[in-house]
Amino acid sequence: MRAPLYAGIDCGSWNTKAALVDADGALLATAVVRTGADVAGASERAFAELLSRAGAARDQVGAIWSTGFGRHAIPLAGASRTELDSHARGALQYVSGPLTVIDIGGQDAKIILVDAEGRRISHKMNRKCAAGTGSFLEEMALRLDVPIGQLPALARDAKEEIELGSFCTVFTGTEVLGLIRQGKRPADLARAAYRSVVKRVLEMERVEGKVVATGGVVAHHPMVVELLTKAIGREVIVPRNPQEIGAVGVAVAAREAGAPSAEAPAGRTP
Repeated sequence: MRAPLYAGIDCGSWNTKAALVDADGALLATAVVRTGADVAGASERAFAELLSRAGAARDQVGAIWSTGFGRHAIPLAGASRTELDSHARGALQYVSGPLTVIDIGGQDAKIILVDAEGRRISHKMNRKCAAGTGSFLEEMALRLDVPIGQLPALARDAKEEIELGSFCTVFTGTEVLGLIRQGKRPADLARAAYRSVVKRVLEMERVEGKVVATGGVVAHHPMVVELLTKAIGREVIVPRNPQEIGAVGVAVAAREAGAPSAEAPAGRTP
């Protein structure tokens, strides 16, 4: 009898990520699809793509667990874990504690402190405003009239350091329009947007130990990592598949448990 595989599905506001690990916890494959308005459908698509990439059959998967904002709306999943637990666990697959996990997603940002034994000891989440998230960068790209995928290249051409003072994404958009009218270069404003993300994230919580950066913003906007490194004054580690870290973490949780169980209460260590 073949050893079972374990899948994790991280349903985010923008994208649904999936990861597959084997009986030893080794990562076999990942997949990312747009979430859209159909959470269950997105999870099905992500899982199907995951199996295709791994060359695995559905009956090889011993358990499927979920995480993310839509974790309770995924019929495929037999159990779930919180985002905090999943991201901490996923980061610990690559870097031993103590460490700080900085996760920057489409709608929220998280800072998770983990001790030397791998226990989550503190966390902060930014849920009240899109500042410091992927949505903020989407809004800035819209104001600068460039596709979001071109924002990193545009920011590389920056020459002037500009500080965006507004905290709210809506007010910052208005501020950017005012700066454009003053003749400020789009490249300088693009870099300013990245600096604003880093500033808002680091205002949330202290940073201790090794620093691991994860999330879709980290995966697609390398300047954020560069500016984090500069602000913190030491290396920021970006693990393999940073966007799929939550899915990896919940897949590993399923593998360690060996069978579905109820969701861990918020605040339980990973």
